Amino acid sequence: MAVKTADARLEERWRGILSVHARTMCEIDRALHPHGLGASDFEVLDILASESPGEGDQCRVQNLAGRVHLSQSALSRLIGRLEKDGLVERSVCAEDRRGVWVALTRKGRELHSEVLPVQRAVLQRMLAEQER
Repeated sequence: MAVKTADARLEERWRGILSVHARTMCEIDRALHPHGLGASDFEVLDILASESPGEGDQCRVQNLAGRVHLSQSALSRLIGRLEKDGLVERSVCAEDRRGVWVALTRKGRELHSEVLPVQRAVLQRMLAEQER
């Protein structure tokens, strides 16, 4: 029986993390699909809800970009879809015309509150499976 090298163990751990991530994202996508959201959509709504807890509070898109696992262009397209669906509003930053602010709308806050328990239940289940 061959002894695993440190590199092989490291690679195995990394592939395990990727596998849990992929399975969890797929499960979240399935659970949120009836609500018209995907896992990445929810992630943006969730960050906005925590970063800007009050109605009308805004967050810079640049701050979102550092917290979601999407390219800048993919994030811009996602925010565009959320805006089209009436879940967020975008505005130009007055101090820096290149910057863009994004805020949850009332509809976005309501949808986030509705699906938060669904997403958290999937996380709980998938991460509990991982710990076994």
